[in-house]
Amino acid sequence: MMINCAGVTKSGFWCSRSEASILGFNFAHLNPLNKILFTIERRNVLQVGVGSAISQRMYSAASSGLASASDRSDRKPAGKSSLYARPSLLQMQQDRLKARETVYEFLRSLGIVPDELNGLELPVSIEVMRERIDFLHKLGLTVSDINNYPLVLGCSVKKNMIPVLDYLGKLGVRKSTFADFLRRYPQVLHSSVVVDLQPVVKYLQGLDIKENDIPRVLERYPEVLGFKLEGTMSTSVAYLVGIGVGRREIGPILTRYPEILGMRVGRVIKPFVEMLESIGVPRQAVARLIENRPHMLGFSLGDQVRPNIDALIEFGVRKQSLPSIIVRYPEIAGLDLRSKLLSQQNFFKYNLDVNPEEFGGIVEKMPQVVSLNQTPIMKHIDFLKGCGFSQEDMKTMVLGCPQILALNIDIMKLNFDYFQHEMERKLEDIVAFPAFFTYSLEATIKPRHKRIAKKGLKCSLGWLLNCSDQKFDERMSYDFIDIEEMEAEPSFDMESFSRPKEYESSSEYDDDSEDDDDM
Repeated sequence: MMINCAGVTKSGFWCSRSEASILGFNFAHLNPLNKILFTIERRNVLQVGVGSAISQRMYSAASSGLASASDRSDRKPAGKSSLYARPSLLQMQQDRLKARETVYEFLRSLGIVPDELNGLELPVSIEVMRERIDFLHKLGLTVSDINNYPLVLGCSVKKNMIPVLDYLGKLGVRKSTFADFLRRYPQVLHSSVVVDLQPVVKYLQGLDIKENDIPRVLERYPEVLGFKLEGTMSTSVAYLVGIGVGRREIGPILTRYPEILGMRVGRVIKPFVEMLESIGVPRQAVARLIENRPHMLGFSLGDQVRPNIDALIEFGVRKQSLPSIIVRYPEIAGLDLRSKLLSQQNFFKYNLDVNPEEFGGIVEKMPQVVSLNQTPIMKHIDFLKGCGFSQEDMKTMVLGCPQILALNIDIMKLNFDYFQHEMERKLEDIVAFPAFFTYSLEATIKPRHKRIAKKGLKCSLGWLLNCSDQKFDERMSYDFIDIEEMEAEPSFDMESFSRPKEYESSSEYDDDSEDDDDM
């Protein structure tokens, strides 16, 4: 039938609609049986048409999926040159290690050992590393200096080195000292000017170190820039004030010897003070010593001070004389003393027949004798021989006044000529009072001699010279001299030495005291 043919041959939905229109057009001519058949066929046609459309769409979708899969399988993976390609972390790490090894090889070629640089952030470019090394060379640092502190290679020229050095230059630190400055404290190049350096400089100024002295302090002790403000610096200053060092003396002391700021109180300063006290030096005298000779605190107790104290006693110095020796000649505590004592003892034994006990007495009267050069001493001995003094006379004179071995020989000649030709005295007078050579000819000897000569008085050199001008005026008021009036031989006055310095304005002192208390 046409209906079957049309329903079978036309699979599309639009075909079924066309045929339905034709059937509907002839619907009135069909009998009941035909109507039934037509209805059945029409349902079949609609089912076939809809199923065919669905099948076609599923086929198209499947075909499209296969084509997409085929396209993806045919697509090639992106190459390394793709903009979207990213290296792995492992690859990046390997690249960095390779670049670092290249820089290490460059450093080794210059003689720099890079072993300590592991873990330090370094430039991966040889050019940047060369720039840093060249800059350090221009400052005066050598390869050996860099090897002493290779971490300096981690400092950027523009970000670290130049800002720090510019700041030091503005403070007044001389460029000629930069090399030595960096040799002693290369860590300064890691510092921040604002965070690290400026606060230290302000703190130093607060300790009464004058602004124009700051550069010299930094040049002498650059390590001070690395100290904490509330650490060793503050405790050392507080301890010095506590033992009696004048508050106004702190600034001058630190200017002359800034190393004190790095000394620990418990390990260095306090044991030193206690050592001097143990041999009889009063604490106030220790304070005056530190004010006058702050470098004493740098002497090693174990290697210098204690061994030297023992050496003095061994060479005939009495224990009760130790305090005055240390106070009059503080440097004796830091000398290589034993060898000097032995050398001088042998010298005096050979030339003046001085025994060991007598040599100890010479050291007590003039501790500086341990440092005198023997050649000048010999010139003084020859001068005294030329004046007519015997060896025994010279020994007596040296034991009585060893200072004559350190005087200017030209001045001694002038005094002796006046003694011989104007005073017309015997050599025995000088043997009895060898300190005659220590007095000023114009200021003391001549005026006093003329006064007693005018009055017709006869007296010893000691009575004439060993007194103050006021005391001499009193003597000149006497009508005659019944007995020789001699003053005691001058000795060192520890009490006078221990007195604190007096200041002109007490109110000004009080103002400073308040500031010091705050400090």
